[in-house]
Amino acid sequence: MTTSAPRTVLQVSPLLPSLTEALAAHHHTVVLAEQPDPAAYLAQHGDEVVAAVTTARVGVDHALMDALPRLGAIVHFGVGYDTTDVVRARARGIDVSNTPDVLTDCVADLAVGATIDVMRGLSSADRFLRRGDWTHGPFPLTSKVSGKRIGILGLGRIGQAVARRLTGFDVELSYHSRRPVPELPYRHVDSAVTLAEQSDVLIVTASGGAGTKGLVSSEVIAALGPTGYLVNVARGSVVDEPALVDALVSGRLAGAALDVFVDEPNVPAELTSLDTVVLLPHIASGTVETREAMGALAFRNLDRFMTDGTLLTPVPRD
Repeated sequence: MTTSAPRTVLQVSPLLPSLTEALAAHHHTVVLAEQPDPAAYLAQHGDEVVAAVTTARVGVDHALMDALPRLGAIVHFGVGYDTTDVVRARARGIDVSNTPDVLTDCVADLAVGATIDVMRGLSSADRFLRRGDWTHGPFPLTSKVSGKRIGILGLGRIGQAVARRLTGFDVELSYHSRRPVPELPYRHVDSAVTLAEQSDVLIVTASGGAGTKGLVSSEVIAALGPTGYLVNVARGSVVDEPALVDALVSGRLAGAALDVFVDEPNVPAELTSLDTVVLLPHIASGTVETREAMGALAFRNLDRFMTDGTLLTPVPRD
């Protein structure tokens, strides 16, 4: 009599409690961080793992991938997947999923809110009042949002949702993306630099990964100029962070609202002292409703794979 090999689900990183509970209740799940010696566990049991569940921030690196010879699926909790080498995974026959769509509205809401915040100085004004500075004089004048030229870098699901929200502000909308979207009424420009030159605000919603690393370069930042604003709700890697810091510190950029950074949770120290910068701890999808929906979709992806070997929302093939 032969015994079939175990089909273990490996939880690579901390997850939403409800997702962790669902994994444990419905599948043979091992939480890597709970192992006394994770490396020893992988050496002894790595060939039992058929699926890995991780977050957009952590992913599955090369070493872990190599330690799991039967791995068939990497399920991401989150829309991002740039922390996993998808090309390498596919070459090994590993499918990869993420949780698109369910977080689109909240990320778009925050992008618009952050734009208003940095241009009108809301966070800065809050600090001004709390310090008692209002008793010494009025808060400095800020920049109007309505009627401005706004460029969206990356017109995917989130970029389109941002554009729809901004139409109510009577702004002039333009965008740059890998492919034009001719059915939409917004103007497409052929490069990120041109988009920045023609925008008062550049909102970054492009996907992360090697193809967009440093897309917002020093040249793009210079094109925005000293009256321009940058809003990033995409990935920290999309922006040349040292160039951005230098432009903000020197006053060659009016301001920035940043929800993502290159080395999270570490933020360049120079930014924390600037009143022209809104800093957020990667909270664009951070609502109860959205996180629960993300967890439910991640579980459905895992459950589908364990049932028939397919995924509901595999990451797109470029």
